[in-house]
Amino acid sequence: MAEGKARWEEETLKPFLEKHPERKARFLTVSNEEIDRLYTPEDLEREGFDYERDLGYPGEYPFTRGVYPTMYRGRLWTMRQFAGYGTAEETNKRFHYLLKEGQTGLSTAFDMPTLMGLDSDHPLAHGEVGVEGVAVDTLRDFEILFEGIPLDKVSTSFTINPSAPVIYAMYIAIGDKQGVPRERLRGTIQNDMLKEFIAQKEWVVPPEPSVKLIVDVFEFGIQETPKFNLISVSGYHIREAGATAVQELAFTLADGMAYVEACLERGLDVDTFAPQISFFFNSHNSFFEEIAKFRAARRIWARVMRERYGAKTPRSWMLKFHTQTAGCTLTEQQPLNNIVRVTLQALAAVLGGTQSLHTNAYDEALALPTEESARIALRTQQIIAYESGVADVIDPLAGSYFVESLTNRLERKALDYIEKIERMGEGSMLKGVLRGIEAGFFQKEIAEAAYEYQKQVESGEQVIVGVNKYVIEEDRKPTILKVDPEVEKRQIERLKRVKRERDNARVERCLKELKRAAEDGANTMPYILEAVKAYATVGEIMDVFREVYGTYQEPATI
Repeated sequence: MAEGKARWEEETLKPFLEKHPERKARFLTVSNEEIDRLYTPEDLEREGFDYERDLGYPGEYPFTRGVYPTMYRGRLWTMRQFAGYGTAEETNKRFHYLLKEGQTGLSTAFDMPTLMGLDSDHPLAHGEVGVEGVAVDTLRDFEILFEGIPLDKVSTSFTINPSAPVIYAMYIAIGDKQGVPRERLRGTIQNDMLKEFIAQKEWVVPPEPSVKLIVDVFEFGIQETPKFNLISVSGYHIREAGATAVQELAFTLADGMAYVEACLERGLDVDTFAPQISFFFNSHNSFFEEIAKFRAARRIWARVMRERYGAKTPRSWMLKFHTQTAGCTLTEQQPLNNIVRVTLQALAAVLGGTQSLHTNAYDEALALPTEESARIALRTQQIIAYESGVADVIDPLAGSYFVESLTNRLERKALDYIEKIERMGEGSMLKGVLRGIEAGFFQKEIAEAAYEYQKQVESGEQVIVGVNKYVIEEDRKPTILKVDPEVEKRQIERLKRVKRERDNARVERCLKELKRAAEDGANTMPYILEAVKAYATVGEIMDVFREVYGTYQEPATI
């Protein structure tokens, strides 16, 4: 093989290059990984590639080829479009619209006050109520949000972190009201605070009590809602902050390992909670790099769970994940170009074996999606699923010299990062991640990667069609969704009405019991659930944690 390649390079390639040079000296992925012009079996032989060890079969360890034996031949991925704006009534209407159009799972976007554990009447909430997601203050909002939506038939995802235990409790409460047994509730709560401290910067209490609350959710949820994913360990926001594919892969899996160790420290059995861990990845522009990233993620996680943490059941080894196309790649300029970007990113996610997918709308660089743009985004998934044929075969790129070599490279580089984080924690991944956050390690790594990428864009080395190349004069903008300014007024009026009509003595009692549980180090979830059912507000419940644990301010780092 080596001799054949050398002959080709000398006799065929060299004379051709003398007349027709390549477009540029170096070919790079979005993440700055250099790509060779040609890959052969020699590349895999040099890496010691072994089919049984490194690939295996779908549905079997190490799950490189997918977590289920039939993958999309048996069941397509869940088409879960992110939706939420204004009041609960407006978002409920959008939910019903998307379900009617063929969406197969719900995904809820919350406004900034709800994400930060503030009520709509808080001074800091002014101007933000319902603007970038739905406003939720009390269980009354959830009752409206899920009106006409049977929770035993629909899987629902919630993208929320500091206030995640409260929203999770609200979903259970709505299920109880609908008479749905808790063991039949399906969905996912993001509930990933480590990535908030690393990248997205939405927090309330400091890192250690934040992890404690996450473990409370696990300890409660493995008994009460066994079909519900209790965390979605998220690389998406890490990538959106400017990380490379390797950093997204490494930092996300390190966070996942940290949560495993936190649960083990609580005394939970790994095989009881591991199946309820899910992941959330970004699908960026470098098509093959993204596919390789997803495949490497499954392989690393399977080996870590079996070999490091001693998980015994295959369900504990499986890395199941949701994917969202890369919001940071959407451009305000020539916005219809975003449809093409999203299509390629979605296709990479499918070829990479995702379990669930959100496709961004083409107008999201300008505003929240309209009904039309949301429908086009959903149709993109449906065309991939039903017209392209890619869902008819399992892991069709397996065995590609390039894809397998790139998968191996991303795995090696991610493991290098993971080992470095482990050393920071002196053998503990949980301590390593917490110390890395405190020292600004993750933030610095991401900032440097983002800076390098931006330099390439500004120099023109990284082409962004319509932005730094093929630019046109545009005289019109697409019709965008605008949130009615009256939303905030209506939401505050509902909040006041709920406070007047609820049993305020019961609310006070529930909040006191919650505070006592938090101070005593007890599991807070049963007390959060009781407070939610008494119509305590998100802000009132989160204020208890602010009082007990304090608030967090990111330390300055150089």
